[in-house]
Amino acid sequence: MGDTCCKRSSERPPVQTIVVLNRNTTWRCGKLEKSIVNHLYKRYRNFGRPGESINDIMLNLNLTGEKTDSCIDALLRLEKRNIVTITPL
Repeated sequence: MGDTCCKRSSERPPVQTIVVLNRNTTWRCGKLEKSIVNHLYKRYRNFGRPGESINDIMLNLNLTGEKTDSCIDALLRLEKRNIVTITPL
């Protein structure tokens, strides 16, 4: 019998991850990367918390549907450039 109630791991959103802003630079970044960095910087400046979960970032930037995949790709590009750090809980 198949497991129809459980999702595959590729379909699950990254729930247990925190994104921490390392540097506030958006040189040679795209529009989505700039909006992510600006959101994290404003959040850090106002509340003093350096990190936020990926789901909260997507909710605050109103990203739904196919845009969630592009948001995760943008976060991975930012991590590759050492602008943010993605840490699992």
